[in-house]
Amino acid sequence: MHLASSVDPQLADLSNKLIYSAMAVYLIAMFAYMFEWTFGSKGAVAVRSIEQAGLAATVADAEAKAKGAKKVTVTVASAHGGTTTLTRTALAGEGATVVTSGRGDDEVDGPGAAGTSVKADLAGRIAVSLTVLGLLLHIGGVLTRGLSVSRWPWGNMYEFSCAFALAMTVAFVGLLVAKKPVRWLGLPVTLAVVLTLGIATEVLYTESEQLVPALHSYWLAIHVSTAIVCGGAFYAAFVTTLLYLGKDSFDKRMAAGLTKGPLGTSASVWRRLPAASTLDKLSYRINALVFPLWTFTIIAGAIWAEAAWGKYWEWDPKETWSFITWVAYACYLHARATAGWKGRKAAYLALAAFACWLFNYYGVNIFVTGKHSYAGI
Repeated sequence: MHLASSVDPQLADLSNKLIYSAMAVYLIAMFAYMFEWTFGSKGAVAVRSIEQAGLAATVADAEAKAKGAKKVTVTVASAHGGTTTLTRTALAGEGATVVTSGRGDDEVDGPGAAGTSVKADLAGRIAVSLTVLGLLLHIGGVLTRGLSVSRWPWGNMYEFSCAFALAMTVAFVGLLVAKKPVRWLGLPVTLAVVLTLGIATEVLYTESEQLVPALHSYWLAIHVSTAIVCGGAFYAAFVTTLLYLGKDSFDKRMAAGLTKGPLGTSASVWRRLPAASTLDKLSYRINALVFPLWTFTIIAGAIWAEAAWGKYWEWDPKETWSFITWVAYACYLHARATAGWKGRKAAYLALAAFACWLFNYYGVNIFVTGKHSYAGI
């Protein structure tokens, strides 16, 4: 964007109103997602029970007909009055078994899947609509903030937080548009967005103003933009890791014959998540995908530092903690790739790495003074 010296107070005020409006809409959407999670889980579990009953009734028939390997298609009723088709492979021979290729208990049902109650499914659809509305208001708030000062709208912690929350929402809505079954992510995403915007507006807020001379560079768009994307991806991996730990604990509790999930939550809620191993792999893949971008973010920051201050690296607190965060994620990825760490041990490393990222953003910017002290608070 073209740099200007003036500030448009009307656009700045409009930006504030749009951000507050977006936050209110996200909050309502979050409650709608909560309703879907709370009241929509039993139906999805019931569908699996129907499918399993249909399978049990056809296993004997499939085995009796097995003469050489063959496909057996089983159609059973769903809770919505439709049908669910399951494919089984019958193996020849006496005492033949039936190999399942359909959905199992550990696979995702998720909000909106067959079996979710009508009211809960409606709440989920309303929640998605509200999320999209909040996103549009959010985009308007970020855009008008930048236009009010004719620059990129992430020059301080308030603006960065608003852009960071926007990136999380865009990623979630983008997955929905791509028809990915991730509506179950709506609750943690909207919760994080509301918290991020709440902290931004109540703690980190800064009046719309021009930047200090050191930030008048095209590197603002490059370096900070990649940091925003990395933050959103690291958060997604963090949520997935937490869900993995909860799902893994649930599986162990169920194996021990306990009827409640972790922290006393309903077992039906945890059954609707993907398998624990799937969540573990997803967290790893997200971190592995974004790690090179985080590396580029640090390198871009060093190049910008040389242009602004004459040195690539001075172990400024922000630089130091960015490097510590890089090392933490590198250790996590190294442990997964070479030491074969999976499951809970790797998850704890991933959580520690994300804690470093959080401190690098909030802790260093708010409580530590350095050359990167552009929080504006």
